[in-house]
Amino acid sequence: MKKIEHIGIAVKDIRQSKELFSKIFNKDSYKSEVVASESVLTEFFRIGETKVELIASFDDSSSISKYLDNHREGMHHIAFLVDDIYKEMDRIRGLGIRILNDNPKIGADKKLICFLHPKDTNGVLIEMCQKIPQ
Repeated sequence: MKKIEHIGIAVKDIRQSKELFSKIFNKDSYKSEVVASESVLTEFFRIGETKVELIASFDDSSSISKYLDNHREGMHHIAFLVDDIYKEMDRIRGLGIRILNDNPKIGADKKLICFLHPKDTNGVLIEMCQKIPQ
């Protein structure tokens, strides 16, 4: 793992949260993105070398919607940048840690992503992400 790529925060209202975090960070988000495959809206803020991602659902069946049904708004995941997500998935599985998706999928910021099962990582939802080779 190379670095913390971003920190994900689950929110109910993307507009209200964007306004709040713009005030807190004293800057506007640099990117809004719809991730249709996950039924979420995202807003990204760049803070130094990393990013903060606000994530809100636009469909009650999305994983973020289900998460917010059982949890309060707030910290959702920590994402780490990797060079080769397939090799990292094999390495992590070799440690006996479950991965929530069998294969990487395309997430926000046009990256390949996968999530480690929080029951195997002390309750922390960890995302691994890789820039898609051009």
